[in-house]
Amino acid sequence: MSRLVSVPGDGGLDGLHRSVVVIGGGQAGLSMSHCLVQRGVDHLVLEKGVLGNEWADRRWDSFCLVTPNWQCALPGFGYDGPDPHGFMLRDEIVGYLRRYADSFHPPLIEGVEVTRLGAERGGRFVVRTGAGTLTADHVVVATGPYQVPLTPRVAERLPDDVVQVHSSGYRNPEQLPGGAVLVVGTGQSGCQIAEDLHLAGRRVHLATGSAPRVARRYRGRDVVDWLEDMGYYRKSIDEFDDADAVRLRANHYVTGRDGGRDIDLRAFATQGMVLHGRLTGVHGGAVEFGDDLRRNLDAADAVSESIKDSCDAWIAATGVDAPHEDRYTPVWEPAHDGPTSVDLAAEGITSVVWCTGFGRDNRWIDLPVFDGRGYPAHHRGATSFPGLHFLGLPWQWTWGSGRFCGVAGDAEHIAGLVSSSRETAFEVPWLSGTPASTSPSTDEWVAPRTVA
Repeated sequence: MSRLVSVPGDGGLDGLHRSVVVIGGGQAGLSMSHCLVQRGVDHLVLEKGVLGNEWADRRWDSFCLVTPNWQCALPGFGYDGPDPHGFMLRDEIVGYLRRYADSFHPPLIEGVEVTRLGAERGGRFVVRTGAGTLTADHVVVATGPYQVPLTPRVAERLPDDVVQVHSSGYRNPEQLPGGAVLVVGTGQSGCQIAEDLHLAGRRVHLATGSAPRVARRYRGRDVVDWLEDMGYYRKSIDEFDDADAVRLRANHYVTGRDGGRDIDLRAFATQGMVLHGRLTGVHGGAVEFGDDLRRNLDAADAVSESIKDSCDAWIAATGVDAPHEDRYTPVWEPAHDGPTSVDLAAEGITSVVWCTGFGRDNRWIDLPVFDGRGYPAHHRGATSFPGLHFLGLPWQWTWGSGRFCGVAGDAEHIAGLVSSSRETAFEVPWLSGTPASTSPSTDEWVAPRTVA
């Protein structure tokens, strides 16, 4: 196990000062710590749970990475297993993180939650925790995007006897009562959970959305390999005209299960999965869906084919030897395009899995660094408040910023700013949302979405 800094009971952090306090001990926080250790910067990492608990406790039993293992490249610790082109399972991911911590012994304290973050007049940060209050010259918030499970208010209209669970609480088909299951959402979690239930022999109704898909392999290689060679994962957010939209874009659905394969919802339909358009309402014991099923399927396929177009163009331009592959042909089409309605009891639907994304709760941060949507306004993790940084946000700088493959570059960048004392107030070039939605104090507050 990693070496942990001991805290002697309540108030054990009172009066402690560090150059840097890192809040969050997941892959982002550990990456930050590694970079600071390499530079000899004194710091402390505070983790409210235990190392790896986000992966261990908030992922389903068959969960695995959707990117190849070789993309796991935390600072100073690349993938160390025997299957670089495979996809680590949930428990293997936890083991990888623990081995990473063992490799450099971060000054990590587990079981300490930060309850408030502010600053004194002199600029020094005040970090309040359940184990006392400490101060710091710099703070890195590395709490990740998967903080608050988002479930739409329409869920309140479902009959009381229908079991409901968010994707963060789903573990396996056996935890749900017998009968059919309605899965809402076709991002990565929704499609993979629908597949998990489908493979277990459950009758699945799937409410689709606008998430795109990508082929697992094309012309003899994993599509991720092609995109890596094409430089896609090194493209910075500043190279996009619509940076704000890119940051909130849904991830492409695909799976690494059983060695990796496409997720083709049309193929599932031929095998008995019932596909619907976007969920639009619940009335009595009936669930209503929109008229966009065909449009959702066509749009997802179009994105997948456009990525293949990019691969073809790059292969042609570079002269790489790659086998020909026929393009995808749809294996199923909806019988009609109109809205549909499903009677839950008549269809035997006894449970609903909400795969409707996550948001952030930054209300514990008493510093003026958020945009109108409650999202931290920053440039490559550096905010307009000198010394305060964020790490591990989706598309913080590149596609990989919130993932194992790209967080290292962001951590190195922030460590460089901290260790060289080049702290300045960054001008943030983008803004979104409305001022009233930043952090209302009423019970109607909804966490700003960060992950679809």
